[in-house]
Amino acid sequence: MDKFIKFVVIGGAATLLQFFLLWVFVECDWLSPTLASAASYACSSVFNYLANYHFTFTSKQSHSQTLPKFVVTAAVGVALNTALFTFFLFLLNNYLLTGTNLLNAAYLIAQLFATLLTLIVNFLMHKFWIYRR
Repeated sequence: MDKFIKFVVIGGAATLLQFFLLWVFVECDWLSPTLASAASYACSSVFNYLANYHFTFTSKQSHSQTLPKFVVTAAVGVALNTALFTFFLFLLNNYLLTGTNLLNAAYLIAQLFATLLTLIVNFLMHKFWIYRR
């Protein structure tokens, strides 16, 4: 359970970074919401990898052993996150938030749902594959 708590703390910091980058990318009109979600996820993954390697799992394996696995995990994560984000954004924009004041925040709400579901898959891949002893 200790590793899970550390994982959640690191994940929380990475998630804050991801949401900040998502907000910047969308509000500055640099990327569409879906591309911004994927890009912000990918960017926060670098922090996530290094912090989990050193703090959560205190891995004794070399980066040459863990980094390729993490890249696969991050690719699965970004694909899952982007698919979920796209689904929730569509649902919120077209059915749940139409005619409300929350429509402008739909991309942030969609990201919240996508993040919560992606967290479970990420933890399992980290614990049982990347940093397995």
